[in-house]
Amino acid sequence: MVTKEDIEHVAKLMRIDIDNTDQYFEQIQKILNYFDILDKANIESEEISVQEVSINDLRDDKYTPFESKLIDQLKNYKGSYIRAPKMN
Repeated sequence: MVTKEDIEHVAKLMRIDIDNTDQYFEQIQKILNYFDILDKANIESEEISVQEVSINDLRDDKYTPFESKLIDQLKNYKGSYIRAPKMN
């Protein structure tokens, strides 16, 4: 089980300010309960099919030189900076 103190401790380690630990406590409890349901699922008898591929069937790695500077191909390149999209 996770305690509110555990949430505060992890938030402090991650340098995240949390005002209301109750909200996160409920969310984490729901997540852990879902993991308990998954742990109880009886999947030991299920077979997982895996397609084996011989290493000889894989393609050969080939070096293809790029003639121009890749950074010049970027549409958001200005001077010595690359403009990244805004983060929400």
